[in-house]
Amino acid sequence: MAVVTKRTRAPMTMSGVLRRMPVNVPDTGDFKKSMGLWQLVALSLGGLVGAGVFSLAGVVANEVAGPAVLVSFAIAIIASAAAGLCYAEFAGMVPKAGSAYTYSYVALGEIIGFMIGWDLLLEYTAIVSVVAIAVSGYLNYITHYIGFDLPTWALGAPGSGHGHRVDLFALLLCLLLAFLLSRGTRESARVQTGLVAVKLVIVAVVIVAGVFHIKSGNYTPFFPFGVGGAVSGAALAFFAVYGYDAMSAAAEESKDGKRLMPKAILISLGIASVIYLLVCLVIVGMVNYTDIAVSSPFSSAFDSVGMGVLGLVIAVGAVVGVTTSAFANMLAVTRVGFAMSRDGLLPSYFGKSSARRVPTRVIWPVGVVSALIAGFLPIRQAAELTNIGILMAFIVVALGVMRLRKTRPDADRAFRTPWVPVVPLIGIGFSIWLISELTLITWVRFVVWLVLGLGVYWGFGYRNSKLNEVAA
Repeated sequence: MAVVTKRTRAPMTMSGVLRRMPVNVPDTGDFKKSMGLWQLVALSLGGLVGAGVFSLAGVVANEVAGPAVLVSFAIAIIASAAAGLCYAEFAGMVPKAGSAYTYSYVALGEIIGFMIGWDLLLEYTAIVSVVAIAVSGYLNYITHYIGFDLPTWALGAPGSGHGHRVDLFALLLCLLLAFLLSRGTRESARVQTGLVAVKLVIVAVVIVAGVFHIKSGNYTPFFPFGVGGAVSGAALAFFAVYGYDAMSAAAEESKDGKRLMPKAILISLGIASVIYLLVCLVIVGMVNYTDIAVSSPFSSAFDSVGMGVLGLVIAVGAVVGVTTSAFANMLAVTRVGFAMSRDGLLPSYFGKSSARRVPTRVIWPVGVVSALIAGFLPIRQAAELTNIGILMAFIVVALGVMRLRKTRPDADRAFRTPWVPVVPLIGIGFSIWLISELTLITWVRFVVWLVLGLGVYWGFGYRNSKLNEVAA
């Protein structure tokens, strides 16, 4: 007679909340494996080279750091590179959807993994909104240039200008991206790769043409807001050099995740670092930091030196190029949400893919929420929603690398972070430093969101976790 095994739920214990996902998680086949190395690099660059180049660099220079925006981005790049090496090790060891959520679940335990995943749901959604706002600024520049202006109420979020009620372009863009993602990974990856190529060409034009209009006097004073301003600018700009995480969230869609993911992270981070430093050098050299147009800095800069046509070309390229950043981050948040649901930590409804093998049940809620944030929050407030959680993710990934080096030294690693524990500790140190520079309201929002997350975990996630089922 067959023995029937009864499945029950384990009581909540400290060891239970710290249970860890196995390193060698079997592939569930939920996604099509359609992305090669250069498609992964393009996806990563789509997240890395976006609003940071075409909009946020101008915001940081104008409002926070002045010409020391160079220092701001240099600090952010160093911190990002240290963490990126840790991500590369995890990506080659655990090529699964979810990125930092999955990595922390494997290395540090379920509750930490859940909280990082919960955090990333907000962070990535907010990043999508920030990028959409940046795109909207350039679309408004284009429509104004050709003689067509939206009504004042549709030009920006409340508080972003007199009479502004909603950023219509930003809101609609978020919904459009959700539609594109719902069409399938292979198709959307092709679009992303093409758009990234256009973006890199436009960035090269910006740098080469801008060099001839640099005025050395614009670099003085270099620290108009003090050294503290440059550090604060680094905290604000940090998410701009974090796009490789968005790419690692899509690891299950890679043709060979263990081999290709680490390479894609390192290649894209190196390219993006050079681009950001050159772009910052050009924008504050062309225009005095006090005169930088926050919504469309480069188009306005070239317009101011009598190159309005080039400014228009840049605006069109920015719309095309910056959209790739929103695309990469929306893809990332949907994969994190899908992975958490598949693991039982969120309702299973969101852990089912469509006939096209894409997580449409996550995509559309994310599209709507990001649209609301983009439509009704100014860019700086939206950006401040992103950074603290991303920095927290950096910290746990770095800690995870150090822990697994001790607990699983035998695990198969396609890439090994050099100089452990020095490199992870550098990433942790920079992240803590940058977190300390964030505003009080950022902390308040972050804590409120984490408290909500704890409620979801205790009330649902722990009891429904796939790791919580035990034979009785």
